[in-house]
Amino acid sequence: MENILNIGIIGVGNIGSAHASSIYRSDVPHMKLCALCDNDSERLKKIRAAFPDVPCYSCASELIESGSVQAVIIATPHPAHPPIAKLAFESGLHVLTEKPAGIDCKSVRGMMEAAKKSGKLFGVMFNQRASNLFRAAYDIVHTGGLGELRRVVWIITNWYRKQAYYDSGDWRASFGGEGGGVLINQAPHNLDLWQWICGMPKSIFAKCEVGKYHDIEVEDEATIFAQYENGANAVFITTTGEYPGTNRLEISGTKGKLVIENNKLVHTSISVDEREFRYTEEQFKNSEQKTEIEGVRYNGHTLIFENFARAVLFGEELIASGYEAVNELTLSNAAYLSSWTGKEITLPMDDELFARAIAERAKNSRYTSKVTRESEIIVAYKDKWNTSWS
Repeated sequence: MENILNIGIIGVGNIGSAHASSIYRSDVPHMKLCALCDNDSERLKKIRAAFPDVPCYSCASELIESGSVQAVIIATPHPAHPPIAKLAFESGLHVLTEKPAGIDCKSVRGMMEAAKKSGKLFGVMFNQRASNLFRAAYDIVHTGGLGELRRVVWIITNWYRKQAYYDSGDWRASFGGEGGGVLINQAPHNLDLWQWICGMPKSIFAKCEVGKYHDIEVEDEATIFAQYENGANAVFITTTGEYPGTNRLEISGTKGKLVIENNKLVHTSISVDEREFRYTEEQFKNSEQKTEIEGVRYNGHTLIFENFARAVLFGEELIASGYEAVNELTLSNAAYLSSWTGKEITLPMDDELFARAIAERAKNSRYTSKVTRESEIIVAYKDKWNTSWS
């Protein structure tokens, strides 16, 4: 059909199977599920039973070369995203990859080059960009509503995970299988939103604590300090080891501040820009006006899918372009490199230096299996896959 995008999904674990179920039951108006692929033989049996009329493959190249799809969704472990995407682009397919696009900027830039050469669309699953609160924050900052940026503080510690979570898949919590910990798995959404709303800083200094709360070889807590060209500072704190956790974003500027917490955005604007007000002779009083926006329930995954389909079919602008995925990854790559070296990392960073460092850690990783132990077929999206406030 002319107005339907035939899609294949490569990697049908927890999130991949949720994507498959959603598209299969026609939750995405302009997308049809036409192929599935997974290299776990046991999971493949379950997939065939759950989607009996959808062709299934055990190898990504077989699906890509089958001629049955126009685009693929990549939902494999992170390190496999770039090579699969490149093969898909070379075969003339559009690509929508799960976050993060890869584990190092060098490989993601390779994806970008392959996409540009192919002329096909490249999207990334940054579904939290669909939240009305973060979109409102983007508009406020980008239209000058906060004036000049002064400070960004994001405490995102409600990514709590038990040890059983890390034990659920051989690829999890290892440099060889996942490429990192909380910064590469849970926090990419927040890192993306940070740079999307506020822009990229000029430098990063970070401390990433390995196995602080869990028996894992990667970080389960990270604190990032960043500085912008204008002198503004940012602090980003995240962990999977605190309960209960916090999700609070505060952005301050010369014309006020905004706070997003508990599913609400509060924008406090001041009548006179602080840069002017500081030199006035009046008493310390700068009138304030508050605007509150309540969060609206949303399904970010299906919104990203529909947007991607409409971008392919009708030329709609992508909500989350794959070309922007390198910005989020730059923040986590720089944080790792800073923590490993004890040095402040100036951006843009040395992608080759980080690629060598992460490859060395992957080589010495305790990860050995090529398949996961996860075998559940998810039929509906879990709330944790959208913005969590508690």
